[in-house]
Amino acid sequence: MNDLDRTLLTAAAAGDTDAVHAALDAGAAVEARDEHRRTPLLLAALGDHTAAARLLLAAGADPDAQDDRQDTPWLVTGVTGGVAMMRLLLAAGADLRITNRFGGVSLIPASERGHVDYVRAVLRETDIDVDHVNRLGWTALLEAVILGDGGRAHLEIVELLITAGANPALADGEGVTALEHAERRGFEDIAGLLRAVR
Repeated sequence: MNDLDRTLLTAAAAGDTDAVHAALDAGAAVEARDEHRRTPLLLAALGDHTAAARLLLAAGADPDAQDDRQDTPWLVTGVTGGVAMMRLLLAAGADLRITNRFGGVSLIPASERGHVDYVRAVLRETDIDVDHVNRLGWTALLEAVILGDGGRAHLEIVELLITAGANPALADGEGVTALEHAERRGFEDIAGLLRAVR
């Protein structure tokens, strides 16, 4: 990797738009890769730096470029919960069907992490598959219950997923449904929601 590309990667990760602009103008490769094959756009997305991402997209950055963990700029928005970044990448034509190393779409980690605003936005503004099943055998609904804390954010996410058509009868790889997981974990409010749609 040359110094210009390294400068661009560092600037994108920091959200330093002036340095991003200068590096691009000087000839840095918009698809430069760091040691983990992350592009400047992926690093900007990880830091939720929308202004830097906008510059990179204008320079032709690929919203679907995967790193060595199979993450893309779009996929990491589900981890960060960045709604503005999600909308920016959606407008740039990001492929919502690309999956991460767990075989999941962005909705799944967002549901697990309790990113209510992100889940609401991605369900309203995209045609993402609400019942996508990852390699663990989990949907967004299952992941919200299995890995969530049962609090207000996860309760709201369960409600959003159900309203968007998530199938509460889909069980995990061992045949356990979201309702059964909620009951086992003592998440009474979530269990009540799930009982109401059985």
